Amino acid sequence: MNKTKVLVVSDIHGSCVGARAVIDAVSFHKPEYILCLGDILYHGPRNDLPEEYDPKKVIDIMNAYSSDIIAVRGNCDAEVDQMVLQFPITADYNILMINGKKVFMTHGHVSTPEKHLPLCEGDVFLSGHTHVPTTANKDGIFYLNPGSVSIPKGGHPATYALLDETGFTVYTLDHQVYMHTEL
Repeated sequence: MNKTKVLVVSDIHGSCVGARAVIDAVSFHKPEYILCLGDILYHGPRNDLPEEYDPKKVIDIMNAYSSDIIAVRGNCDAEVDQMVLQFPITADYNILMINGKKVFMTHGHVSTPEKHLPLCEGDVFLSGHTHVPTTANKDGIFYLNPGSVSIPKGGHPATYALLDETGFTVYTLDHQVYMHTEL
């Protein structure tokens, strides 16, 4: 049985630094595909402008990997973004099977760790939105957040994550392990 390795990213917010970090992580880890948890192009009214804010360049960077991306809509993503991005982003959630685990992926502004569809012990709830990397297990359900590649919050560095057969590992942008949980 093949084991799947996926890159998990969130909250790029139009930052070329964040988008290039995603591509650098793809080159470094060589995942089968990328799970993007929303907020791709715009910074939103509550956030400061991220470093190298240029949504048009982010479009080009992300579209180059469109066949490898599974994405969901974030609270800063709009329908017009779908006109320029070459991968679907309008669903609020997606459910995948990865390494025998049911993975519910969402941005985190509609479905949250506190309020979501029914999940069972061993299932995985992936979300972004908070910009804070998280690995938690509550009642046997894994609540995982890769943090943000461009606008980290809560004193954390910019991060992304890898989900594979060993678990969920959050990395800093220089590919150093920041936190890990076995699933």
